[in-house]
Amino acid sequence: MGAWAGGLPSLLLGLLFSSTQWTHGANPGLVARITDKGLEYAAKEGLLALQRELYKITLPDFSGDFKIKHIGSGHYEFSRLEIRSCEVHSTALKPLPGQGLTLAITDSSIRVEGRWKVRKSFLKPRGSFDLRVKGITISISLLLGSDPSGRPTVTTSTCVSHIDDVEVDISGSLGWLLNLFHNHVESKFRRVLQSEICEMVQKSGTTDLQPYLQTLPVTAKIDSFAGIDYSLMEAPQAAAQTLDVMFKGEIFNLNQRSPAASVAPVINLPEDHGQHMVYFAISDYIFNMAGQVYHEAGYLNFCFTDDMIPPDFHIRLTTKSFRPFVPRLVRLYPNMNLELQGTVVSAPRLNFSPGNLSLTPQMEMEAFVLLPNSLKKSVFRLGVATNVSAILSFNNSRLIGFLRPGKVHLELKESNVGVFNVELLEALINYYIINNLYPKVNEKLAEGLPLPLLKQTRLYDLALHIHQDFLWLGANVQYMRD
Repeated sequence: MGAWAGGLPSLLLGLLFSSTQWTHGANPGLVARITDKGLEYAAKEGLLALQRELYKITLPDFSGDFKIKHIGSGHYEFSRLEIRSCEVHSTALKPLPGQGLTLAITDSSIRVEGRWKVRKSFLKPRGSFDLRVKGITISISLLLGSDPSGRPTVTTSTCVSHIDDVEVDISGSLGWLLNLFHNHVESKFRRVLQSEICEMVQKSGTTDLQPYLQTLPVTAKIDSFAGIDYSLMEAPQAAAQTLDVMFKGEIFNLNQRSPAASVAPVINLPEDHGQHMVYFAISDYIFNMAGQVYHEAGYLNFCFTDDMIPPDFHIRLTTKSFRPFVPRLVRLYPNMNLELQGTVVSAPRLNFSPGNLSLTPQMEMEAFVLLPNSLKKSVFRLGVATNVSAILSFNNSRLIGFLRPGKVHLELKESNVGVFNVELLEALINYYIINNLYPKVNEKLAEGLPLPLLKQTRLYDLALHIHQDFLWLGANVQYMRD
């Protein structure tokens, strides 16, 4: 953590991290739930980053006056202070219910080197020193929020640092003089370091952690037509052992965005979080909204012509080929090509049930004769029924889908060339769907949908389960260092 093809493919979209249940106001389409194991990993990465930041602390020169019995008064100065080593051994990141997170750093130490000098009457001794700061404890409260663009924000509300022990080893001519008031020097170092450490932490939150959180995408482009809204609906919510981040998760038309036609439902997710760092749930709301957006734009329509059929296939899209089962067609329109136009009657819905994903699109196909004058004449209309099974998977940053079609069944809805047996057409339609339509759909789905992840993070050890009305995905996270 920093310093710390259009059409049917878009039916399979989205990502939903969810808490157990959401009943306040509008329901999120996407919620990110980070478990205590995820926070533990974030703290580990934060520890490494914090250790690097501690080296960047600029310690100011400081000076003071002293007065020692039998010796009198004088003036001391410490300068050119540099941190030579830094060790941070233990850190913990925990939810702070109702506010955000608390970061506790313990068992840390710093070694500082520098120069000293003293003015006492005509004496001006000088030398070097070695300072060891032990038992550093830092406690930080992080308030989480969201900005107007829908990105997460973080501010440091409190920072308390404590140092158990400061040891100064002074060398140089008359170094014994400083040793006479080393308690005063150590106390001064303690105050300076405690102040500088908290200032560094607060600065790091502003310059490192906040910009890193801003890498979370607000919107992601799915294709040239549609996008998905990943903006936060409210500030992240901390519970006893988890942190939940609520996203809209709305699919929208890039060219003409309008308010969502439906509202995300409340869903209940398993309480058992297992051993993963984060959990994802994918609500059927996401997929069905995608279907609605693409359906309204006409992106689910398709066209089937004779040049799309292999030369050796026994049925052609010509009136002559249709002679055996639509004899009147060839008499009215001899030796002419046909065109089949398919439409999805209503927005398709992806059905979730335990262990299964299915799609039952309501489709129609209309046959046209291609007349010599480039006009088209409608000759019959068919109802198309089929069951489609869907398979979803994830790679390290994307949701990937695959459709497996079932057999197509046809029903004659309307005919201008008499009643005929449509079963003879089913072989042709099945061929087209299996060999032309679905390969194109699956090629698009294989590109995947980018998930709303922070920069330089990837998912691994994925586990996907299908529940009623939602998917449930557990994953671990890896931060990819530069």
